[in-house]
Amino acid sequence: MSLSTISIRGAREHNLKGIDVDLPRDSLIVITGLSGSGKSSLAFDTIYAEGQRRYVESLSAYARQFLEMMQKPDVEHIDGLSPAISIEQKTTSRNPRSTVATVTEIYDYMRLLWARVGIPYSPATGLPIAAQTVTQMVDRVLALPEGTRAYLLAPVVRGRKGEYRKELAEWQRAGYTRVRINGELMAIEDAPALDKKLKHDIEVVVDRIAVKQSDEGFRTRLADSFEQALKLADGTVYLDLADTTVEAVGGAGEGAAPDPAQPEPVEGPSAKRKSGMKKTGLPANRIVFSEKFACPVSGFTIESIEPRLFSFNAPQGACPACDGLGEKLLFDPQLVVPNENLSLKQGAVVPWAKSNPPSPYYMQVLASLAAHFGFSLETPWEKLPGEVKVVILYGTAGKAVPLTFIDGKKSYTVQKAFEGVIGNLNRRMLQTESAWMREELGKFQTAQPCETCHGARLKPEALSVKVALADISSVTRLSVAAAVEWFAALDSQLTPQQSQIARAILKEINERLGFLNNVGLDYLNLDRTSGTLSGGESQRIRLASQIGSGLSGVLYVLDEPSIGLHQRDNDRLLITLKRLRDLGNTVIVVEHDEDAIRTADHVVDLGPGAGVHGGEIVAQGTLDDILNNPASLTGQYLTGARRIEVPTKRRKGNGLKLTVHGARANNLRDVTASIPLGTFTCVTGVSGSGKSSFTIDTLHAVAARTLNGARVIAGAHDKVTGLEHCDKVIEIDQSPIGRTPRSNPATYTGAFTLIRDWFAGLPESAARGYKPGRFSFNVKGGRCEKCQGDGLIKIEMHFLPDVYVTCEECEGRRYNRETLEVKFKGLSIADVLDMTIEDAEEFFKAVPPIRDRMHMLNEVGLGYVKVGQQATTLSGGEAQRVKLAKELARRSTGQTLYILDEPTTGLHFEDVRKLLEVLHRLVDQGNSVVVIEHNLDVIKTADWLLDLGPEGGVRGGELVAEGTPEVVAKNLRSFTGHYLKPLLKC
Repeated sequence: MSLSTISIRGAREHNLKGIDVDLPRDSLIVITGLSGSGKSSLAFDTIYAEGQRRYVESLSAYARQFLEMMQKPDVEHIDGLSPAISIEQKTTSRNPRSTVATVTEIYDYMRLLWARVGIPYSPATGLPIAAQTVTQMVDRVLALPEGTRAYLLAPVVRGRKGEYRKELAEWQRAGYTRVRINGELMAIEDAPALDKKLKHDIEVVVDRIAVKQSDEGFRTRLADSFEQALKLADGTVYLDLADTTVEAVGGAGEGAAPDPAQPEPVEGPSAKRKSGMKKTGLPANRIVFSEKFACPVSGFTIESIEPRLFSFNAPQGACPACDGLGEKLLFDPQLVVPNENLSLKQGAVVPWAKSNPPSPYYMQVLASLAAHFGFSLETPWEKLPGEVKVVILYGTAGKAVPLTFIDGKKSYTVQKAFEGVIGNLNRRMLQTESAWMREELGKFQTAQPCETCHGARLKPEALSVKVALADISSVTRLSVAAAVEWFAALDSQLTPQQSQIARAILKEINERLGFLNNVGLDYLNLDRTSGTLSGGESQRIRLASQIGSGLSGVLYVLDEPSIGLHQRDNDRLLITLKRLRDLGNTVIVVEHDEDAIRTADHVVDLGPGAGVHGGEIVAQGTLDDILNNPASLTGQYLTGARRIEVPTKRRKGNGLKLTVHGARANNLRDVTASIPLGTFTCVTGVSGSGKSSFTIDTLHAVAARTLNGARVIAGAHDKVTGLEHCDKVIEIDQSPIGRTPRSNPATYTGAFTLIRDWFAGLPESAARGYKPGRFSFNVKGGRCEKCQGDGLIKIEMHFLPDVYVTCEECEGRRYNRETLEVKFKGLSIADVLDMTIEDAEEFFKAVPPIRDRMHMLNEVGLGYVKVGQQATTLSGGEAQRVKLAKELARRSTGQTLYILDEPTTGLHFEDVRKLLEVLHRLVDQGNSVVVIEHNLDVIKTADWLLDLGPEGGVRGGELVAEGTPEVVAKNLRSFTGHYLKPLLKC
C-alpha cells in the first residue's frame, strides 16, 4: 500500500457497515452526510482513535500510565496512519483560571516579556524603582528608632520543593547556626526532615542586631552582614523586627530576647557558636531589601522580577484576596429581590420570604423597620425610596433602631443595629456547616470583581511592573485585534537593549496573535475565560495553537470548526485549514458548511440515512464526483436540485412587539431593538458582534425573571417592554441533557416514566406485584446489581486503557432476569431502550403519550437515535434537538417565546430543512421564535432580522440593520445582507 493514502478496511464502529475507504494523505478531507450517518464514527472513533492509540502504544509502559488511551476501534486494519491530534468542541476547559491568553500560551510569553524588560514603578510616587545599594540598605536600617532589635535573614529557599539536607549542612559548615524554616526559628542541628514533595521557605539568620545610630563599628558590621546575606540569597535580604514577635529566640537564657546593650556578633565564619532556640511565631513586621528594585520614598519593594511574579496561578503573583481568580462570590441584590413589582409583604425579599420553615421573625423585623422609617410593607419594591432599599439590604450601619418582636401573646421592643438582608445572608453563610444550606444561599450569589485587584488577578507588586507604561493586566484586557496593534508598535518604544532582549519573545507573541486573528477570533479579549467560549470558538483557539506549533506529518481531525462563524469569517478559517495542510499534514474535517465542502481536496459523503439507515459511503472523491453522483443528498443540495425555498410571503406578526431598550451588556452600545411577536426572528451578525449579549444575556434573562420567576442576572439595560403579551419563555441551548451515562433521551423527555408505568401496568407485572420502580435501572429492585444498572463493568488496566466489559450477569441489558421476563409484544424494557426512536414510535402507536414523545423526537430529525442512548454520547446539536422535542411535546399556548442558540449546529442541509418545518410550525401556532444564527438557509426564511455589528468586539455592538431579509439585504453596512443578496435575488 502506497504511503500516499490512508487505507481503511472493514470499519464497523457504531453504525458503520464494514466500510472500505482510501483517503489521500497531505490533503484537506471533508466528511459530510446526514446527522447520525456515521461521520464522527469514521473520523473520530475509527481514524483518530487508531492513530492516537498506535502512537501512545509506542511509548514506554511507565509513560502510558499517565496518558488516556483510547479503545481499539472495530476495524479490520488501517494503513498509512500518522500520529493523530483531535480538535473537538467538547474539550473546552471550565477552569476559571483558564483564559484565551493562557490556552494559547500567549500569557506565558507575556510573563517572560514583563519579567525581562519590564520596569517597576512605585505606586506611591509613580516613578521608576531603582536598584538598592548596600549603602542605601544600611541607611534605611539606621533610620529605625534607636535600640530597635531585628533579625537579618537571607531567604535562600522561597516556595521550592526539596529536602535541603545537603544545603543545611553546608550553611552550618559556613558558620551559620540558625535558620527559619516555614516560619519557625530553630538551630540548624534541630532542623526536621523536610518532605521533598512540599514547598518550603528557608531563611538563614545572618545577624541579630540592635540599632545603634551613632556607633561607627555597628555601621561597618551591618554593611558586612548585608553583603553576606545578599551573596547567600541572590540579592535579597529580609529584616524582621524582633520586638513584635510573640515569642523571642533564646539567647542569654531559655526564651530570652537578645539584649540590645550586648548585640551578638555576626553569625558567619568568624563567629561559630551554638545556642538553644525555641520556635517563634512569624514577625509582625518585615522589611524587604533587594539589590534590584525598591522605592526609597515609600519602601515599596519587589523581591525579584521573575515570570512567576506575573502568574495568577502561583502564590508569588496571585492577588491574595481572590487567590488569582479576579472575582469573588457575593450576594447580589438583583437575585435577593428578583421581582421589583412585588411588595415586601408579597415576598419581594426572596431568601427571607422562602426560608424553610417560614420564619415570622423576618416579617417582624421588616414591620419594625417600616414603622421606624415610615414606609409600607405593601408598597412595591420599585416604588420604595432609595434610602429605604439600602437600609433593608445593607442594614443601619451600626446605628441602633427599635425592633419589635411578638413572643406568644407578649410583645417586646429592643434597640439594636439591623444587619441588613445581605449582612444576614453573609453571616449565615459563614456560620452554617450544612452543605445544603450553603447551596441554597449560593443561589443568591454572583461572581463580582475582586475589590482588591479589581479583576486584575495579580498582586500590586506585579501590576507595578510596566512595559511601555502598561501593566500586564491592562494588555490582557485588550481584544486580539487591539493586542496585534499594541505589540506591533511596541518595538519602537523600547530601548536598544530592551529591543534585543524582547525580539525572540515578541516574535512568538505576534505569531500566536496572528493565528487567532486569522481564524476569525480577533474580537475575543485575551483575558476572556475559557468556560465562556462557545464550542466553535474554543476549537478555533486550539486550531490556532496547532498552527503555531508548526508540526508536519500529523493527522488532524476537526469537528465542525465553522460553528459560530459568520460567512464573512469562513474564508479566513478555510485559509487556515489549507495552511495546516500545506505544512505537510493530513486534515480531516467533519463539516456541513458548503464553502468547506467546495474547498476540500477530497469529500466523503456518508448515508444514505441516519443511524441504522446510514453507515455507508454514498459518494466520495473530488467535488465534481460528489456533484455528479445522483445518490448523494449533499450533491443534490450543492447543485441546487434540492434547496430550502425562500418563503413567498413574510409574516407580519400579531401586531404586538417585544422591545429591549438601551441594552449595554458586554460590548453592546445602548442598543434598542424590537421583535414582532408571532414571527420567526433571526438575530444575525459577525462573530462577536453582540448577538448572545443581546438575546441570551439581556432578553432571555429579563424574560426568564419576569415570566418564569428565574433567579438570573440580566445584562445592563434600561427596560424591556411587551413581556406581558407572553406567558412563558423557553431557551433551548446546546448544553448537555445530562452529564452521566444514566441520562438519555427517554429520561429527559419524560418518556421513560411513561414506559415504566406502561410495563408496570401489564398483567404479568400485576401478577408479580411489580411497581414502576421495578423497571428503573437507577434504583435497587429490578436492575442488575452486579453492574448497578450500567450494563458494563469498568476494569482499570493502569498503563493500558481502562477496559469496559459487558456485564456477564445481565449481558449488558441492565436489568435482572426476573424484570426482563415481563414483556409487551414479545419485547422486554431492555429491548425497548435499545430501539431507535422511529421504531419506538411504531411500537407504541397504540399508547398516545409515549407515541407523541417519540414522534416529536422523530420530527426534529432524531429518529436514528436509540431510546436509551447515553446522553454523554450525544452531540451539542443532538442535545439541543432533544430539548426542542421535549418543548414541542407540551401543549402550545400560542403565547410562548422560544429562544434558540444556533440550532443548526451539526445539521446537514436536509436536517436543516426538517428543523425549519418544526420551528415555523411553532410560529404558525401563534408563538414567537427568536434564533441566533449564521446559517443563510435559516436566515433567508425568517420574517424579521436584527443584524448586529458591523464588526466584532469593541468595533461591534451596534444595530446595523433591522427588518425583513429583503430590507437587510439592501443595507450596504450589513455583512449579512451582502451574503443574503444572491440568495434572495433582490
